[in-house]
Amino acid sequence: METLRLGYKYFRKSMPIAIIAEVLSLIGIYAELLLPLLAGMLIDFVIQKGEVTNESGGMFHFLLSGKYGEVHSVQLFFSIAVIYIILLILRVVLIYARDLMQERVGLKLETDLRYSTYRKLMALDSETIANYNSGELLQILNNDTIMFKELFAHRIPYLWDAIFMLVVTLILISTINLSFLIIPLILMPFLVKAVLDFKKQARLNFKEIRQRSAEMNLTTQENIAAVRIVRSFTNEELEKEKFDQSNMNFSDARLKQVWLSSKFDLTFNTIKQIAYIGTIIIGAVLVVKGYMTVGYVLTSSTYVMRIMHNITGLNNHIFNMQQMMIAGIELKKFMEKESHVPDNKALNLHCDTPNIELKNVSLQIDGQEILKDINLSIPYGKKIGIVGETGSGKSVLLKTLVRIRDITGGSISIDGHDIKDFDLESLRNMYSYVFQDVFLFSNTIESNIAFSRPDIDERMVTKAATHAQADKFIDALADRYKTIVGERGLGISGGQKQRVSIARAFHKNAPIFVLDDSTSALDVNTERILLQEIHNHFAEKTVIITAHRFSSVVDCDEILYMKDGEIVERGNFKELMELGGSFAHVYNVQKEQHASTIDYDNLTQVGGDQCG
Repeated sequence: METLRLGYKYFRKSMPIAIIAEVLSLIGIYAELLLPLLAGMLIDFVIQKGEVTNESGGMFHFLLSGKYGEVHSVQLFFSIAVIYIILLILRVVLIYARDLMQERVGLKLETDLRYSTYRKLMALDSETIANYNSGELLQILNNDTIMFKELFAHRIPYLWDAIFMLVVTLILISTINLSFLIIPLILMPFLVKAVLDFKKQARLNFKEIRQRSAEMNLTTQENIAAVRIVRSFTNEELEKEKFDQSNMNFSDARLKQVWLSSKFDLTFNTIKQIAYIGTIIIGAVLVVKGYMTVGYVLTSSTYVMRIMHNITGLNNHIFNMQQMMIAGIELKKFMEKESHVPDNKALNLHCDTPNIELKNVSLQIDGQEILKDINLSIPYGKKIGIVGETGSGKSVLLKTLVRIRDITGGSISIDGHDIKDFDLESLRNMYSYVFQDVFLFSNTIESNIAFSRPDIDERMVTKAATHAQADKFIDALADRYKTIVGERGLGISGGQKQRVSIARAFHKNAPIFVLDDSTSALDVNTERILLQEIHNHFAEKTVIITAHRFSSVVDCDEILYMKDGEIVERGNFKELMELGGSFAHVYNVQKEQHASTIDYDNLTQVGGDQCG
């Protein structure tokens, strides 16, 4: 029921249209159920010379008054035919209008569900999203929304249609001869038992199909994203085998469902045939005994088969609804996920010149202490460099500043306000953040740079690219800033992607500029020029840089050396070199390595000239 309530929350917006569609459907169904009565009259009073009684023709008895033609006459044939055609046309028009309305309701529901699930995805924190793989997320945002809307747009309305048709048909049969109700009543328990058995198996099957589909989506997406790696390792055959296996698993799950559906259809078709034969036998006995005319037998047997067909169709829909309920359950689970980084929109806080203060900050993830007792003051305009070994907590520390992760101890404040008092949009708008893992959208270079402000100003985009040392390689491209970089930026190199992402941060021009090891793919000379641009362009703003290359932070006002989540050394470059600790040691090692690299290059060049 909770799953259905989730759907109703979105479906109720279209309830007026849905109700009108259902009313049209019921009228169309009623018109269709009257057609067998006219067919029976045609046999009894046009083809044969049946005796007219007060009950003859039921609600169409008025056609036998003589006004619309005598019994066994062409005039009566045309009178019955006209009513038949009118009802048939009415049924077609009403069902057509119903289908249009239901499609409109379905599309509205699907759009709303997809919009809400996407908004939920955007609201969830990275840790929560990491619990899903990309295949599962695509399954939820796309396939599950389509399946769940089918439940409300088509399946549930069909249930109402089926119940209405069943009730009206039973009433019509009872007005003709109660004997024809014997067959449906005898077979009903077998039908109910069969549908309950199949329903349970179907839910398990559909759950497996959904899982196998998500796995295949994940395999496909990973191979698209990792196409360069696959080719560079010449592992195409291995990836083909992985895809073939996931494809086969999906196919096997679908085959289980096909097998179950076939058993389902065989069972119900057998029951229907038994009902048909039983009805013919009862009808024949009643005609021979003189209790019923041939026309009424035709009408009654048609209604009995409608009942059986209707029950079979009803069971088929209940059977297929299990897949939609599985989709709804997964949607509900996703929509009920709580973000570990709640958004506080109660206070309307804003700051143009943020002063950041970290006091006794600590962070634990899965019981492991990632940050320990971090104390740091970053007044507006200060330049901070953070270095340390891989896994020392540099990137995690930066993520706590923008609440990609929330700290578990201590406090982080901006101008005396805890950052949790800011709504996430206001907080993150203070930062021009360049992540370690560079991501570019499958769009033009221009739109990637102007991501923070989609109303693209070409002059500002060009200026940002120039500051980021990206203008030269962009100008060398055939379409320059209109070049499509490809999915995840696969169309350009790693260093070029880093420069485009830095240009994106320049273009945003926020009060705080954050570089999370974002120059690692650049050569030393380009990095030096770029860092000088950052210091010049953000002279009055706060700059925070993390790097493995220690030369990247030598010009910072304060440098932090981190190890195992702690700040073990701090000071400016001169102070740390005089201290002679870990920072000085690593810096000297890197300097020697860099010097030897230059000598090696020069030696290679000389050798090349001599060989020439």
